[in-house]
Amino acid sequence: MNPRFFCPDGLVPDCEIPLPAPVAHHAERVLRLVVGDAVVLFDGQGGEFSATLTALGKQPAARLGPRLPIERESSLAITLVQALASGDKMDWVVQKAVELGVMAIQPVAAERSVLKLAGDRAVKRVAHWQQIAVAACEQSGRNRVPVVEDILPLSRYLSLPFEGTRLILAPGADGALARKAAPSGPVSVFVGPEGGWSSGELDLATRAGCAPLALGPRVLRTETAGLAALAALQTLWGDFPGEGDV
Repeated sequence: MNPRFFCPDGLVPDCEIPLPAPVAHHAERVLRLVVGDAVVLFDGQGGEFSATLTALGKQPAARLGPRLPIERESSLAITLVQALASGDKMDWVVQKAVELGVMAIQPVAAERSVLKLAGDRAVKRVAHWQQIAVAACEQSGRNRVPVVEDILPLSRYLSLPFEGTRLILAPGADGALARKAAPSGPVSVFVGPEGGWSSGELDLATRAGCAPLALGPRVLRTETAGLAALAALQTLWGDFPGEGDV
């Protein structure tokens, strides 16, 4: 597959366009591409463009072909509601969740979250996670970039209007995916921090319409649980049962 690059300012078919500086730097300095190499560009508006690098250096450019109506989005509109986790766990979760087809990622501050973010630190970290989402789209073939939302307290997010299915992972819960009906609308999956949800948070989530859900008999780490749930959802009701390459 030709290298893929996200161009957020929009693309115009069948013409030559200047390349954003980060795209040009990655193409030339990291991937060592040269003028004449074939690439794929996408702008997040759906579809993608086959393109050829026509200039690098100070004025990088590419010539685009027509917009190709190629979509690789899941039939399930899933939001991963991930409690803040420490170290590079959030980076990992964002990257893999995008590969698994989420529509959005909502970081939330939970009572037992080790990572505490506010102010400029929170803004910078969300911007960092958004760039990870972009890179995951480039790698995985997605043409629409999931949004990493601003960090909210769990209680604040639960108070927002929502239509669809809400599932909150809770070890030992009676609920199991195999016994649930296929969702008819959006799905939100809530994943707790390293220490798990508090009993008060579980009660609050239940009152807000979240169905408790266990993923088998074992307790999964925060960076594992959400990804396992996403894979299970895609297998039961999403795009994993379809034909295609692994």
